[in-house]
Amino acid sequence: MASFGTKSRRCRDECEPALQRVLDKAIHGYDFSCIWGHRGEWDQTKAYLEGHSKVEWPNSNHNKVPSRAFDVIPYPAGFEASDEEFYLLATHILSAAAELGVPLKWGGHWNTFKDLAHFELMEDPHG
Repeated sequence: MASFGTKSRRCRDECEPALQRVLDKAIHGYDFSCIWGHRGEWDQTKAYLEGHSKVEWPNSNHNKVPSRAFDVIPYPAGFEASDEEFYLLATHILSAAAELGVPLKWGGHWNTFKDLAHFELMEDPHG
């Protein structure tokens, strides 16, 4: 059975508890690495300048404490994984979220900027 390595556990631990539950459930069905939870100002600015994010500091859900977003990649292929592998991983993540009642958005569903590694909590319509 798959389990998180040290870096993945650290990234997981930086996330909202609801996201931690999703990650914990999803890892049992598919092996993946969690590569980002919280991003500080330097990391967010770098991601923005390199075109990996369309959001500047401090407006990303990654910039919240605890983080309201995480990025994951299939293991062991990482970013060399095919789009199909990312879609399969997304299916596992989104299914785990649905089973737990956690409303998630996936960056693969965005129209203008496809971010297959990115998941974030939907905004609370009541909050």
